[in-house]
Amino acid sequence: MELKEKMLASFMAFEEKIKDNEDLHEVRNHAIKNFENKGFPTKKEEAWKYTSLNAILKNDFSVFPKKDNAIEFKDVKKYFLHEIDTYKVVFIDGIFSSFLSSTTHDGLDVCLMASALTKPKYKMVIDTYFNQIASKEESLTSLNTAFSLEGAYINIPKSKVVEKPIEIIYFSTGNEAALMVQPRNLIIVGENAHVQIVERHQSLNSNPVLTNSVTEIFAQKRAIVDYYKVQNDVQTANLIDNTYIAQKQESRVAVHTFSFGGNITRNNLNFYHQGERIDSTLKGITIIGDKQHVDHYTLVHHAQPNCESHQNYKTILHDNSTGVFNGKIFVEKEAQKTDAFQQNNNILIGDKATINAKPQLEIFADDVKCSHGCTIGQLDESAMFYMQQRGIPKKEAKALLMYAFTSEVTNSIKIPELKAKIGRIIADKLGVNMGFDL
Repeated sequence: MELKEKMLASFMAFEEKIKDNEDLHEVRNHAIKNFENKGFPTKKEEAWKYTSLNAILKNDFSVFPKKDNAIEFKDVKKYFLHEIDTYKVVFIDGIFSSFLSSTTHDGLDVCLMASALTKPKYKMVIDTYFNQIASKEESLTSLNTAFSLEGAYINIPKSKVVEKPIEIIYFSTGNEAALMVQPRNLIIVGENAHVQIVERHQSLNSNPVLTNSVTEIFAQKRAIVDYYKVQNDVQTANLIDNTYIAQKQESRVAVHTFSFGGNITRNNLNFYHQGERIDSTLKGITIIGDKQHVDHYTLVHHAQPNCESHQNYKTILHDNSTGVFNGKIFVEKEAQKTDAFQQNNNILIGDKATINAKPQLEIFADDVKCSHGCTIGQLDESAMFYMQQRGIPKKEAKALLMYAFTSEVTNSIKIPELKAKIGRIIADKLGVNMGFDL
């Protein structure tokens, strides 16, 4: 049975297991019908022109994990920010792990989507926010909506500054021969509130995994959200990450995406402006090799005046790896005084790595400051020569140049412990001991 048919057949069993209210039942049914009509995306679609899922879809994925598989913290400690105290929301094979999680009732509402979607006390919030900015037409988002149950529900009240970062981590044990999971996260950040969130998907062995994740983030007036995605999985893991962000007046949201591992990674990142004087930041670092593939697809929709957006993506490709950057800035006629910047820089190591870049501007306002740039090349030979003349071996010289290439992004990480962890990962990916504290 093909995976599409398996998903359609599994939906009936899924609906029988849960107790939805009538509104959610309609949302799910509309979503599964859209997926049935469109199926999994193919390269015939312009948005998926350079990313094929055909090889992944041949796996016989289990869609319902059999049970919660226990994991000892000592075995997965390295995947957490264990140097500091954090709130933790942890899932194992798609199922919440109370043992590894550490949540709080200290003025925060951090719980499970399963509770928020099924308990009456959350109905008003779910009716207001759930599936409001996620695409109703994109087939994989629709598939996630149809099966949405497990995931993180985070509601930060007005004027609350969350003192510790929140970590959302999904572990795959590999106890299934092949597993598909579909986490759904809903994050609401109230007026004047501030939160830092780190998200990670991590396989613990080499069995194939397909994660189809959807996150909706709502930043209310003057809210500040710093969101970090760490993608450093094994090479049999596949991630399709759909993140939708709605910003109200004077809010500031920054999303940093670090793509270092996995087989195929697709990041769909969509910002929607719903007020004036909004600031949106999208930054990313990709370092991959072998036959790995990372595809960044971004959209910033400027619909109100006096707003800013800043995009900066750095990519280093080794071996036969392939990268894609498709970044779009859309400026409505009403969005005067928009300041939008987009930059994508790529380094190809060797002759077989490939990058497909397509920066886009669609501007319908006449009083704006918008720019985009894209560079593709190899390391500066003159800089390499200069460093070697001063006694730095070639391997270390290359690593230093590539590390400096990424520093513009890493310097903007606001959690020192995460900045150090990302620095160590980059050094490891570059294959050297940098010889100083990262």
